[in-house]
Amino acid sequence: MVRTAMTETIAIIGGGPAGLIAAQRLAEAGRRVTVYDRMPTVGRKFLMAGRGGLNLTHSEPLDRFVTRYGAAQGWMEPLVRAFTPDDLRAWCADLGIPTFVGSSGRVFPESLKASPLLRAWLARLGQLGVVVHNRHDWIGLTGDNRPILRGPEGEFEAKADATILALGGASWPRLGGDGGWVPILAGRGIAIAPLQPANAGVEIAWSPHLRDRFAGSPLKRIALTFAGRSVRGEAMIAATGLEGGAVYALGAGLREALAREGGAVLTLDLRPDMTAAEIADRLARAGSSDSAPNRLRRALSLTGPAYSLLREGFAAEALATPEALAAAIKAIPLRVTGIRPLDRAISTAGGIRLDALTPRLELKALPGVFACGEMLDWEAPTGGYLLQGCFATGVAAARGALGQISTSPRRPLYRGAPESGGDSS
Repeated sequence: MVRTAMTETIAIIGGGPAGLIAAQRLAEAGRRVTVYDRMPTVGRKFLMAGRGGLNLTHSEPLDRFVTRYGAAQGWMEPLVRAFTPDDLRAWCADLGIPTFVGSSGRVFPESLKASPLLRAWLARLGQLGVVVHNRHDWIGLTGDNRPILRGPEGEFEAKADATILALGGASWPRLGGDGGWVPILAGRGIAIAPLQPANAGVEIAWSPHLRDRFAGSPLKRIALTFAGRSVRGEAMIAATGLEGGAVYALGAGLREALAREGGAVLTLDLRPDMTAAEIADRLARAGSSDSAPNRLRRALSLTGPAYSLLREGFAAEALATPEALAAAIKAIPLRVTGIRPLDRAISTAGGIRLDALTPRLELKALPGVFACGEMLDWEAPTGGYLLQGCFATGVAAARGALGQISTSPRRPLYRGAPESGGDSS
Protein backbone atom coordinates (compact mmCIF):
# COMPACT_ATOMS: atom_id res chain seq x y z
CA MET A 1 0.00 0.00 0.00
CA VAL A 2 1.30 3.47 -0.89
CA ARG A 3 1.68 5.71 2.12
CA THR A 4 1.86 9.49 1.99
CA ALA A 5 4.74 11.70 3.08
CA MET A 6 5.27 15.35 3.78
CA THR A 7 4.60 18.01 1.20
CA GLU A 8 7.85 18.94 -0.55
CA THR A 9 8.43 21.70 -3.00
CA ILE A 10 10.97 19.80 -5.11
CA ALA A 11 12.06 16.17 -5.01
CA ILE A 12 15.40 15.22 -6.55
CA ILE A 13 15.92 11.57 -7.38
CA GLY A 14 19.62 10.73 -7.39
CA GLY A 15 22.53 12.01 -5.32
CA GLY A 16 25.29 12.35 -7.89
CA PRO A 17 26.85 15.64 -9.06
CA ALA A 18 23.91 16.63 -11.29
CA GLY A 19 21.32 16.00 -8.58
CA LEU A 20 23.31 17.64 -5.80
CA ILE A 21 24.12 20.82 -7.74
CA ALA A 22 20.43 21.09 -8.68
CA ALA A 23 19.55 20.72 -4.99
CA GLN A 24 21.98 23.47 -4.04
CA ARG A 25 20.71 25.90 -6.66
CA LEU A 26 17.12 25.30 -5.66
CA ALA A 27 17.79 25.63 -1.94
CA GLU A 28 19.71 28.84 -2.53
CA ALA A 29 16.61 30.11 -4.33
CA GLY A 30 14.60 29.48 -1.17
CA ARG A 31 12.96 26.20 -2.18
CA ARG A 32 12.46 23.20 0.07
CA VAL A 33 14.37 20.29 -1.39
CA THR A 34 14.63 16.60 -0.60
CA VAL A 35 17.15 14.34 -2.30
CA TYR A 36 16.44 10.61 -2.53
CA ASP A 37 19.22 8.15 -3.36
CA ARG A 38 19.13 4.37 -3.57
CA MET A 39 22.60 3.86 -2.04
CA PRO A 40 23.62 4.09 1.63
CA THR A 41 25.51 7.33 0.87
CA VAL A 42 25.41 9.87 -1.94
CA GLY A 43 28.16 10.71 -4.41
CA ARG A 44 29.65 7.23 -4.74
CA LYS A 45 30.58 7.50 -8.41
CA PHE A 46 31.88 11.03 -7.78
CA LEU A 47 34.24 9.57 -5.18
CA MET A 48 35.29 6.81 -7.57
CA ALA A 49 36.04 9.41 -10.25
CA GLY A 50 38.45 11.05 -7.82
CA ARG A 51 40.31 7.89 -6.95
CA GLY A 52 43.23 8.79 -9.21
CA GLY A 53 42.79 12.56 -8.92
CA LEU A 54 39.46 14.32 -9.38
CA ASN A 55 39.44 15.90 -12.85
CA LEU A 56 36.65 18.46 -12.46
CA THR A 57 36.80 20.29 -15.76
CA HIS A 58 39.23 21.63 -18.37
CA SER A 59 40.83 25.01 -18.86
CA GLU A 60 40.85 25.13 -22.67
CA PRO A 61 39.03 28.05 -24.37
CA LEU A 62 35.27 27.72 -24.13
CA ASP A 63 34.78 27.77 -27.91
CA ARG A 64 36.95 24.65 -28.10
CA PHE A 65 35.52 23.11 -24.93
CA VAL A 66 31.95 22.97 -26.23
CA THR A 67 33.01 20.99 -29.33
CA ARG A 68 33.84 18.03 -27.06
CA TYR A 69 30.16 17.08 -26.88
CA GLY A 70 30.13 15.80 -30.45
CA ALA A 71 26.71 15.20 -31.91
CA ALA A 72 25.06 16.80 -28.87
CA GLN A 73 27.07 20.04 -29.11
CA GLY A 74 24.17 22.12 -30.43
CA TRP A 75 22.09 21.10 -27.45
CA MET A 76 24.79 21.06 -24.76
CA GLU A 77 26.59 24.25 -25.73
CA PRO A 78 24.08 26.75 -24.29
CA LEU A 79 23.95 24.76 -21.04
CA VAL A 80 27.73 24.75 -20.67
CA ARG A 81 27.92 28.43 -21.53
CA ALA A 82 25.35 29.08 -18.78
CA PHE A 83 27.52 27.20 -16.26
CA THR A 84 31.09 27.35 -17.50
CA PRO A 85 34.32 25.74 -16.30
CA ASP A 86 35.16 29.07 -14.63
CA ASP A 87 31.80 28.93 -12.83
CA LEU A 88 32.60 25.42 -11.63
CA ARG A 89 35.97 26.55 -10.27
CA ALA A 90 34.34 29.51 -8.54
CA TRP A 91 31.80 27.15 -7.00
CA CYS A 92 34.61 24.99 -5.62
CA ALA A 93 36.37 28.05 -4.21
CA ASP A 94 33.15 29.12 -2.50
CA LEU A 95 33.12 25.74 -0.74
CA GLY A 96 36.69 26.35 0.43
CA ILE A 97 38.22 23.97 -2.13
CA PRO A 98 40.80 25.75 -4.33
CA THR A 99 41.60 24.29 -7.74
CA PHE A 100 44.59 24.29 -10.06
CA VAL A 101 45.30 23.69 -13.75
CA GLY A 102 47.56 20.75 -14.48
CA SER A 103 50.13 20.55 -17.26
CA SER A 104 47.53 18.93 -19.54
CA GLY A 105 45.08 21.80 -19.01
CA ARG A 106 42.86 19.68 -16.79
CA VAL A 107 41.48 21.22 -13.61
CA PHE A 108 41.80 19.49 -10.23
CA PRO A 109 41.15 20.31 -6.57
CA GLU A 110 44.44 21.22 -4.89
CA SER A 111 44.20 18.08 -2.76
CA LEU A 112 43.44 16.04 -5.91
CA LYS A 113 40.84 14.17 -3.85
CA ALA A 114 37.06 14.07 -4.21
CA SER A 115 36.27 13.38 -0.56
CA PRO A 116 37.10 16.84 0.89
CA LEU A 117 34.99 18.49 -1.80
CA LEU A 118 32.05 16.15 -1.22
CA ARG A 119 32.22 16.70 2.56
CA ALA A 120 32.22 20.48 2.13
CA TRP A 121 29.40 20.23 -0.38
CA LEU A 122 27.18 18.10 1.84
CA ALA A 123 27.83 20.45 4.75
CA ARG A 124 26.70 23.39 2.60
CA LEU A 125 23.56 21.51 1.54
CA GLY A 126 22.80 20.79 5.19
CA GLN A 127 23.17 24.48 6.03
CA LEU A 128 20.73 25.28 3.24
CA GLY A 129 18.17 22.86 4.68
CA VAL A 130 18.41 20.21 1.98
CA VAL A 131 17.21 16.85 3.31
CA VAL A 132 18.87 13.68 2.02
CA HIS A 133 17.21 10.28 2.31
CA ASN A 134 19.45 7.33 1.45
CA ARG A 135 18.34 3.76 0.69
CA HIS A 136 15.33 5.02 -1.25
CA ASP A 137 14.58 3.54 -4.66
CA TRP A 138 12.55 5.44 -7.23
CA ILE A 139 9.96 3.04 -8.62
CA GLY A 140 7.70 5.24 -10.72
CA LEU A 141 5.35 8.19 -10.97
CA THR A 142 1.74 8.71 -10.03
CA GLY A 143 -0.83 9.66 -12.63
CA ASP A 144 -0.13 13.34 -11.97
CA ASN A 145 3.65 12.79 -12.13
CA ARG A 146 4.56 12.74 -8.46
CA PRO A 147 7.44 10.37 -7.61
CA ILE A 148 6.82 7.04 -5.91
CA LEU A 149 9.68 5.69 -3.83
CA ARG A 150 10.45 2.61 -1.81
CA GLY A 151 12.31 3.23 1.43
CA PRO A 152 13.15 1.15 4.49
CA GLU A 153 9.56 1.47 5.71
CA GLY A 154 7.81 0.74 2.43
CA GLU A 155 6.45 2.61 -0.57
CA PHE A 156 5.32 6.20 -0.44
CA GLU A 157 4.44 9.09 -2.68
CA ALA A 158 6.55 12.24 -2.38
CA LYS A 159 4.48 15.42 -2.48
CA ALA A 160 6.47 17.54 -4.90
CA ASP A 161 5.57 20.57 -6.97
CA ALA A 162 8.37 19.50 -9.33
CA THR A 163 10.63 16.48 -9.63
CA ILE A 164 14.17 16.32 -10.99
CA LEU A 165 15.44 12.93 -12.11
CA ALA A 166 19.22 12.58 -11.81
CA LEU A 167 19.53 8.81 -11.82
CA GLY A 168 22.71 8.50 -13.86
CA GLY A 169 23.53 6.08 -16.64
CA ALA A 170 24.31 2.39 -16.26
CA SER A 171 28.10 2.25 -15.99
CA TRP A 172 29.59 1.00 -12.70
CA PRO A 173 26.17 -0.17 -11.45
CA ARG A 174 27.56 -1.17 -8.06
CA LEU A 175 27.97 2.56 -7.37
CA GLY A 176 24.26 3.25 -7.82
CA GLY A 177 23.34 3.89 -11.46
CA ASP A 178 22.04 0.72 -13.09
CA GLY A 179 19.69 2.08 -15.77
CA GLY A 180 16.66 0.70 -13.96
CA TRP A 181 14.79 3.90 -14.79
CA VAL A 182 14.70 3.06 -18.52
CA PRO A 183 11.61 0.79 -18.54
CA ILE A 184 9.79 3.12 -16.14
CA LEU A 185 10.15 6.15 -18.38
CA ALA A 186 9.73 4.17 -21.59
CA GLY A 187 6.44 2.92 -20.18
CA ARG A 188 5.32 6.52 -19.82
CA GLY A 189 6.07 7.31 -23.46
CA ILE A 190 9.55 8.82 -23.12
CA ALA A 191 11.82 8.17 -26.12
CA ILE A 192 15.11 6.66 -24.94
CA ALA A 193 18.21 5.88 -26.98
CA PRO A 194 19.70 2.51 -25.97
CA LEU A 195 22.27 2.76 -23.18
CA GLN A 196 25.75 1.92 -24.45
CA PRO A 197 29.30 2.03 -23.05
CA ALA A 198 31.17 5.31 -23.44
CA ASN A 199 34.76 6.00 -22.42
CA ALA A 200 35.32 2.27 -22.48
CA GLY A 201 38.24 0.15 -23.55
CA VAL A 202 38.33 -1.68 -26.85
CA GLU A 203 38.72 -5.42 -27.23
CA ILE A 204 41.64 -6.73 -29.29
CA ALA A 205 42.60 -10.39 -29.66
CA TRP A 206 46.27 -10.05 -28.68
CA SER A 207 48.68 -12.88 -29.24
CA PRO A 208 49.30 -14.91 -26.07
CA HIS A 209 52.87 -13.56 -25.94
CA LEU A 210 51.84 -9.91 -25.90
CA ARG A 211 48.87 -10.47 -23.60
CA ASP A 212 50.77 -12.50 -21.03
CA ARG A 213 53.95 -10.42 -21.03
CA PHE A 214 52.70 -6.86 -21.48
CA ALA A 215 49.18 -6.57 -20.05
CA GLY A 216 49.26 -3.53 -17.77
CA SER A 217 52.02 -1.79 -19.74
CA PRO A 218 51.49 1.92 -20.49
CA LEU A 219 51.87 3.43 -23.94
CA LYS A 220 52.95 7.06 -23.61
CA ARG A 221 53.12 9.87 -26.18
CA ILE A 222 51.31 7.85 -28.83
CA ALA A 223 48.62 8.68 -31.37
CA LEU A 224 45.61 6.58 -32.33
CA THR A 225 43.70 7.09 -35.58
CA PHE A 226 40.30 5.88 -36.69
CA ALA A 227 38.11 7.00 -39.58
CA GLY A 228 40.39 9.93 -40.36
CA ARG A 229 40.51 11.26 -36.82
CA SER A 230 43.75 11.17 -34.81
CA VAL A 231 44.11 11.60 -31.07
CA ARG A 232 47.39 12.00 -29.22
CA GLY A 233 47.70 10.86 -25.65
CA GLU A 234 48.25 7.72 -23.63
CA ALA A 235 46.81 4.24 -23.45
CA MET A 236 47.40 1.02 -21.57
CA ILE A 237 47.62 -2.52 -22.84
CA ALA A 238 45.01 -4.65 -21.09
CA ALA A 239 44.57 -8.39 -21.34
CA THR A 240 41.37 -7.69 -23.24
CA GLY A 241 42.69 -4.92 -25.54
CA LEU A 242 43.43 -1.24 -24.99
CA GLU A 243 42.28 1.22 -22.32
CA GLY A 244 42.98 4.91 -21.77
CA GLY A 245 42.12 8.44 -22.77
CA ALA A 246 43.32 8.24 -26.37
CA VAL A 247 41.12 5.18 -26.89
CA TYR A 248 38.09 6.70 -25.19
CA ALA A 249 38.22 9.81 -27.37
CA LEU A 250 37.59 7.64 -30.45
CA GLY A 251 34.97 5.51 -28.75
CA ALA A 252 31.81 6.86 -30.38
CA GLY A 253 33.08 6.26 -33.91
CA LEU A 254 34.43 2.82 -33.02
CA ARG A 255 31.16 1.87 -31.37
CA GLU A 256 29.19 2.83 -34.47
CA ALA A 257 31.57 0.98 -36.80
CA LEU A 258 31.42 -2.16 -34.69
CA ALA A 259 27.63 -2.08 -34.68
CA ARG A 260 27.54 -1.53 -38.43
CA GLU A 261 30.37 -3.79 -39.63
CA GLY A 262 31.23 -6.07 -36.72
CA GLY A 263 34.86 -4.93 -36.60
CA ALA A 264 37.17 -1.96 -36.98
CA VAL A 265 40.85 -1.20 -37.46
CA LEU A 266 42.51 1.26 -35.10
CA THR A 267 45.91 2.60 -36.20
CA LEU A 268 48.66 3.11 -33.61
CA ASP A 269 51.52 5.57 -34.12
CA LEU A 270 54.31 4.95 -31.63
CA ARG A 271 56.16 8.17 -32.49
CA PRO A 272 53.65 10.84 -33.57
CA ASP A 273 56.18 13.63 -32.97
CA MET A 274 58.42 12.34 -35.78
CA THR A 275 57.96 11.78 -39.51
CA ALA A 276 58.57 8.40 -41.10
CA ALA A 277 61.65 9.83 -42.84
CA GLU A 278 63.13 11.04 -39.56
CA ILE A 279 62.49 7.66 -37.95
CA ALA A 280 64.06 5.81 -40.90
CA ASP A 281 67.15 8.03 -40.75
CA ARG A 282 67.68 7.30 -37.06
CA LEU A 283 67.19 3.58 -37.59
CA ALA A 284 69.66 3.57 -40.50
CA ARG A 285 72.29 5.35 -38.39
CA ALA A 286 71.76 2.78 -35.63
CA GLY A 287 73.01 0.04 -37.96
CA SER A 288 71.55 -3.38 -38.62
CA SER A 289 73.87 -5.68 -36.68
CA ASP A 290 71.79 -5.48 -33.50
CA SER A 291 68.35 -7.01 -32.92
CA ALA A 292 65.28 -5.03 -33.93
CA PRO A 293 64.16 -4.46 -30.29
CA ASN A 294 67.59 -3.09 -29.43
CA ARG A 295 67.62 -0.81 -32.47
CA LEU A 296 64.21 0.56 -31.46
CA ARG A 297 65.54 1.23 -27.98
CA ARG A 298 68.80 2.89 -29.06
CA ALA A 299 67.43 4.91 -31.98
CA LEU A 300 63.98 5.87 -30.74
CA SER A 301 63.81 5.07 -27.01
CA LEU A 302 61.04 2.58 -27.78
CA THR A 303 61.14 -0.13 -25.15
CA GLY A 304 58.83 -2.64 -23.51
CA PRO A 305 56.01 -3.78 -25.79
CA ALA A 306 56.98 -1.71 -28.86
CA TYR A 307 58.43 -4.52 -30.97
CA SER A 308 55.74 -6.96 -29.87
CA LEU A 309 53.09 -4.47 -30.96
CA LEU A 310 54.78 -4.18 -34.33
CA ARG A 311 54.71 -7.96 -34.69
CA GLU A 312 50.98 -7.95 -33.93
CA GLY A 313 50.47 -6.09 -37.19
CA PHE A 314 53.39 -7.13 -39.40
CA ALA A 315 55.44 -10.17 -40.31
CA ALA A 316 59.15 -9.97 -39.43
CA GLU A 317 60.19 -9.69 -43.10
CA ALA A 318 57.99 -6.60 -43.45
CA LEU A 319 60.15 -4.87 -40.83
CA ALA A 320 63.51 -5.71 -42.36
CA THR A 321 64.57 -2.30 -43.72
CA PRO A 322 64.73 1.05 -41.88
CA GLU A 323 62.12 2.48 -44.23
CA ALA A 324 59.70 -0.42 -43.75
CA LEU A 325 60.19 -0.42 -39.99
CA ALA A 326 59.64 3.35 -39.85
CA ALA A 327 56.41 3.08 -41.84
CA ALA A 328 55.20 0.34 -39.51
CA ILE A 329 56.02 2.36 -36.39
CA LYS A 330 53.80 5.15 -37.76
CA ALA A 331 50.82 2.88 -38.55
CA ILE A 332 50.37 -0.35 -36.62
CA PRO A 333 46.94 -1.80 -37.50
CA LEU A 334 45.05 -3.07 -34.45
CA ARG A 335 41.93 -5.07 -35.20
CA VAL A 336 39.18 -4.11 -32.76
CA THR A 337 36.57 -6.79 -32.16
CA GLY A 338 34.40 -5.07 -29.56
CA ILE A 339 33.91 -2.46 -26.87
CA ARG A 340 34.18 -3.37 -23.21
CA PRO A 341 30.74 -3.92 -21.63
CA LEU A 342 28.68 -1.17 -20.07
CA ASP A 343 29.37 -2.25 -16.51
CA ARG A 344 33.10 -1.73 -17.19
CA ALA A 345 32.72 1.65 -18.91
CA ILE A 346 33.47 5.00 -17.31
CA SER A 347 30.26 6.56 -18.59
CA THR A 348 27.11 5.90 -20.57
CA ALA A 349 26.05 6.91 -24.06
CA GLY A 350 22.37 7.00 -24.93
CA GLY A 351 19.55 7.89 -22.58
CA ILE A 352 16.55 10.21 -22.77
CA ARG A 353 16.45 11.54 -26.30
CA LEU A 354 16.97 15.26 -26.47
CA ASP A 355 13.83 15.81 -28.53
CA ALA A 356 11.83 14.37 -25.61
CA LEU A 357 12.89 17.40 -23.52
CA THR A 358 11.98 21.06 -23.54
CA PRO A 359 14.86 23.58 -23.55
CA ARG A 360 14.51 23.77 -19.76
CA LEU A 361 14.99 19.97 -19.47
CA GLU A 362 11.37 19.20 -18.67
CA LEU A 363 10.06 15.93 -20.09
CA LYS A 364 7.48 16.91 -22.69
CA ALA A 365 5.28 13.91 -21.89
CA LEU A 366 5.56 14.38 -18.11
CA PRO A 367 4.90 18.00 -17.08
CA GLY A 368 6.65 18.94 -13.86
CA VAL A 369 9.33 16.25 -14.27
CA PHE A 370 12.85 17.30 -15.28
CA ALA A 371 15.97 15.24 -16.02
CA CYS A 372 19.70 15.91 -15.97
CA GLY A 373 23.13 14.31 -15.95
CA GLU A 374 24.02 11.00 -17.58
CA MET A 375 20.36 10.07 -18.02
CA LEU A 376 20.32 12.29 -21.09
CA ASP A 377 21.52 11.29 -24.55
CA TRP A 378 24.90 13.00 -24.66
CA GLU A 379 28.46 11.85 -24.15
CA ALA A 380 31.88 13.41 -23.83
CA PRO A 381 35.47 12.22 -23.46
CA THR A 382 37.32 12.12 -20.19
CA GLY A 383 39.36 15.19 -19.33
CA GLY A 384 36.79 17.11 -17.29
CA TYR A 385 34.07 17.27 -19.94
CA LEU A 386 31.89 14.60 -18.35
CA LEU A 387 31.67 16.23 -14.93
CA GLN A 388 31.24 19.68 -16.46
CA GLY A 389 28.31 18.35 -18.48
CA CYS A 390 26.70 16.80 -15.41
CA PHE A 391 27.03 20.02 -13.43
CA ALA A 392 25.77 22.16 -16.31
CA THR A 393 22.70 20.00 -16.90
CA GLY A 394 21.96 19.90 -13.16
CA VAL A 395 22.05 23.70 -12.99
CA ALA A 396 19.81 23.89 -16.06
CA ALA A 397 17.27 21.44 -14.58
CA ALA A 398 17.14 23.49 -11.37
CA ARG A 399 16.55 26.63 -13.42
CA GLY A 400 13.81 24.85 -15.32
CA ALA A 401 12.12 23.60 -12.15
CA LEU A 402 12.17 27.09 -10.67
CA GLY A 403 10.51 28.42 -13.81
CA GLN A 404 7.89 25.71 -13.76
CA ILE A 405 6.96 26.38 -10.16
CA SER A 406 6.77 30.13 -10.68
CA THR A 407 4.46 29.83 -13.69
CA SER A 408 2.22 26.93 -12.58
CA PRO A 409 -0.49 26.99 -9.95
CA ARG A 410 0.46 25.11 -6.81
CA ARG A 411 -0.97 21.61 -6.91
CA PRO A 412 -3.31 20.89 -4.01
CA LEU A 413 -2.15 18.76 -1.12
CA TYR A 414 -3.57 15.31 -0.78
CA ARG A 415 -6.26 15.06 1.82
CA GLY A 416 -4.71 14.48 5.23
CA ALA A 417 -1.11 15.18 4.15
CA PRO A 418 0.86 17.25 6.65
CA GLU A 419 1.91 20.76 5.66
CA SER A 420 5.42 20.43 7.04
CA GLY A 421 7.81 18.04 8.70
CA GLY A 422 10.01 15.19 7.57
CA ASP A 423 9.44 12.05 5.62
CA SER A 424 7.97 9.47 7.98
CA SER A 425 10.62 7.05 6.85
